[in-house]
Amino acid sequence: QVQLVESGGGLVQAGGSLRLSCAASGRTSTIRTLAWFRQPPGEEREFVAAISWIGGPTYYADSVKGRFTGSRDNGKTTAYLQMNNLKPEDAAVYYCATRPAWRNTDFGESSKYNYWGQGTQVTVSS
Repeated sequence: QVQLVESGGGLVQAGGSLRLSCAASGRTSTIRTLAWFRQPPGEEREFVAAISWIGGPTYYADSVKGRFTGSRDNGKTTAYLQMNNLKPEDAAVYYCATRPAWRNTDFGESSKYNYWGQGTQVTVSS
């Protein structure tokens, strides 16, 4: 099993920045994709970014492209989501999730991920 713990959420003004962290433990050698999803209040969970755990491209939702950057700390089991120029519509609970496969066809589908963190709240004031 893989355990995931997110941190770094909080309250920020529009235009500000936050960096979320996702610390992985357990059978991290099985991870091939780490993705970030978010769930705004009263809405469905949506894809934000997918990171290839062993190196490779990172994919982003159109709504965050150019503002968010996903990365992994090489040699460690922590991933990050740097969020710049935050907008009120970015407010949500942010989750990281992993799966033991890398595919560039369905990385945006939450049902394809095995393990999830508990989420961290991001609030953006206008």
